[in-house]
Amino acid sequence: MLTPDEVKTVSLFSMLELKDLVQLARTSEDIHLCAGEFAVHEGGERALFAVLSGRIEVIKLFDGIERRLGWRLPGTIFGEVPIALGTPFPGAYRAAEPSRIMRIDTRHYYALAALCPEVAARVGALARERLGGLQGIAAQPSKPRVIIVGQRWDTSCSDLRRFLARNQIVFDWLTPDSPELASRWPGSPPRNEDCPVLLADGTVTQPTARELARALGLQTTARLDDYDTVIVGGGPAGLAAAVYGASEGLRTLVVEREAPGGQAGTSARIENYLGFPGGVSGDELASRALQQARRLGAEILVTRSVERIDPTTRELFLDGAETIRARTVILATGVSWRRLAVEGFDRLIGKGVYYGAARSEAETTNGLDIYLIGAGNSAGQAALHFANYARTVTLVVRGSSLEKTMSQYLIEQLRGKSNIAVKLQSEVQAIHGETSLTAIDIREQASNSLRRYDCGGLFVFIGADADTNWLPGAIARNSRGYVLTGSDVLKNGSWSHSRDPYLLESSVPGIFACGDVRLSPIKRVASAVGEGSMAIAFVHQYLQRDAASSTEPRVSPQESRS
Repeated sequence: MLTPDEVKTVSLFSMLELKDLVQLARTSEDIHLCAGEFAVHEGGERALFAVLSGRIEVIKLFDGIERRLGWRLPGTIFGEVPIALGTPFPGAYRAAEPSRIMRIDTRHYYALAALCPEVAARVGALARERLGGLQGIAAQPSKPRVIIVGQRWDTSCSDLRRFLARNQIVFDWLTPDSPELASRWPGSPPRNEDCPVLLADGTVTQPTARELARALGLQTTARLDDYDTVIVGGGPAGLAAAVYGASEGLRTLVVEREAPGGQAGTSARIENYLGFPGGVSGDELASRALQQARRLGAEILVTRSVERIDPTTRELFLDGAETIRARTVILATGVSWRRLAVEGFDRLIGKGVYYGAARSEAETTNGLDIYLIGAGNSAGQAALHFANYARTVTLVVRGSSLEKTMSQYLIEQLRGKSNIAVKLQSEVQAIHGETSLTAIDIREQASNSLRRYDCGGLFVFIGADADTNWLPGAIARNSRGYVLTGSDVLKNGSWSHSRDPYLLESSVPGIFACGDVRLSPIKRVASAVGEGSMAIAFVHQYLQRDAASSTEPRVSPQESRS
């Protein structure tokens, strides 16, 4: 419990009258922190804090790397910038040793400032001083962790650039003929035949994505042999499950083959996600969820794939001959873009033809005329983002209108962009180019005419299917690979356990599915996040009921071999 004498030790409050000190002591939170515990996280809601004892470290993430900005010692305050600007905390404050702080919420701060204007004046002055320091830090150019040298149409180079961008690693990309290369590369510049080649943290290397991940400090190997739940896939559903699983004390592991975020992580802007009135980019949403999951204790493996699951023992066999045992498994693998049956497409993938689109690919379309195939929200969001770089963006739509498949807010935004066009009742019939895409043929159904257009990039968003061929036959799926759960399992006749399956439980007890990989008519980021959190609730029920009664999933030998 705070006392007026303790409050008075804070320099800001030393001039207050006794009655104001008493009121402040009564209305402020008295918080005791252990070493490593956070007073407030970056992005936390505004409030004013004062340090009574111990030492508080000021930290901030820059391009995913934690950097210390300073210290707050007994008698000092923090939170003046959010208070002055009405914004969230620009950095985080963490106890470096056992510490005691007081927290004053905004309502009580403004009440105090009305009674004692000098407090408000001193907080404002300190905020201006801190802002100058923050501006100086923000003005410093970010140093890339990786320099990659490779040709634009080299698919290996494209894959590495995409991997770095999706994992939010700052990098610079140079072509072998770039005039900057000689000054930025140690020793002799690499030859064409040596590309792609990277300079990562001072070391020249030609790594695979996994080797690069290890070199950059990303986790690629599990720390334990056994987990309470293993989540396959790191999209919105998988990350939500990781956050809730880890926060509730489960030993939680996520296995992701590329980068956290899934397809949602590539979205330029998600306008209708609850809690973000100004919208949020897919990679920002994924970054926040990833930080949250890791902070709560979940392990996130990247560049790893699950090759198979033993439905009887729930052992997961990862690429690289690594085996992990799990008490429960959550399938959150999402979906893969559906392939377009046009001759020559596969030959030019990564060379002007792309399935889906990462935000980083927009810069490569600067000044070009590009085309997107699709009429869903993903296509609309990508078109809006590309329109900020490309000369023109054309949506090629097989249907007669966008209203049937796209959210109205996106349609209105598309109409407001002068360099976005929509071709309805049209299809791409052919593509052209030797080493890279140069042109496409579009057939317009209304006139049955075929016309060729110069094309600097073709991005395909024509729907998706579940990529679940690697799952054992004991896990029931429909004809398009979507995992059956709950009542659908019963209807399919695939359930042989003594109880009914939980809502998100597959035909194998203890193996759950959530997000886009699960058979469901709803495919939204918000619903995936909801299902991820629900899956953990069912995991708890399974562990309490089935594990407590030593009930093992009943899978026949024939099913386990299929």
